[in-house]
Amino acid sequence: MNGGIILPEFDPFLISFGGFGIRWYALAYIVGLLGGYWIMRREARRHSTAPMPVEAIDSLLNHVLLGVILGGRFGYVMFYNPAFFLANPVEVIKVWQGGMSFHGGLLGVTIAMWMLARRWRVPVLAVSDRVAMVLPIGLFFGRLSNFINAELYGRVTDLPWGMVFPHSDGMPRHPSQLYEAGLEGLALGLVMFVGWRRGWLQRTGTMTAILLLGYGLARFVIEYVREPEAHLGQVLGLATMGQILCLPMLVAGGWILWRRA
Repeated sequence: MNGGIILPEFDPFLISFGGFGIRWYALAYIVGLLGGYWIMRREARRHSTAPMPVEAIDSLLNHVLLGVILGGRFGYVMFYNPAFFLANPVEVIKVWQGGMSFHGGLLGVTIAMWMLARRWRVPVLAVSDRVAMVLPIGLFFGRLSNFINAELYGRVTDLPWGMVFPHSDGMPRHPSQLYEAGLEGLALGLVMFVGWRRGWLQRTGTMTAILLLGYGLARFVIEYVREPEAHLGQVLGLATMGQILCLPMLVAGGWILWRRA
């Protein structure tokens, strides 16, 4: 086995003031939300017949922000470490220390989109299509911040690009965060861009289905090289928690495409 590429320990803060400041992970959320907001607002302005007016996009930003934070934290607490948080309930509110779940965040955003759709009387899939179109931005920067923070790395490997992460066991591991940034961020983002150019937003539900299928498949495959949570391992010795949580996404995406056909 090769020695691996030794990574330096990056500062988790972009800007810090005596232990407080802006973390890279927080910056990823900010860039993802504001970048997506700008694109959706521009899309709404370009098409006067769009189902969501600009005012609805403004409201959507607040809904999604709450959905991501509350849902992401709730998902991590419930899916990945319920015993710890049951014994230490005050730790639940310490979001700044890390611990967010994509699948929980997706659930929170889904609820937020449903609430907004009811308020503005637009199809919920029309809302989710526009969120799906820009979601890869946040996924890309989120996974890069995971890499900078040396967290959620992969399993031991003897491949030449295996990396030794700070505060790990010193073994070369898959940079699974970069795999996810490439597949869930860049590749899925490119698919969304092509879909937008081809008018998929006018085929309600298509962008949502592609996002669910694309992310679900990419995450399911990458889980084979991603180090599972130490206290969870593989559920029933068959699959990781991440893979299990991807199954409803794949089913929902396939069902939406089937209904659109």
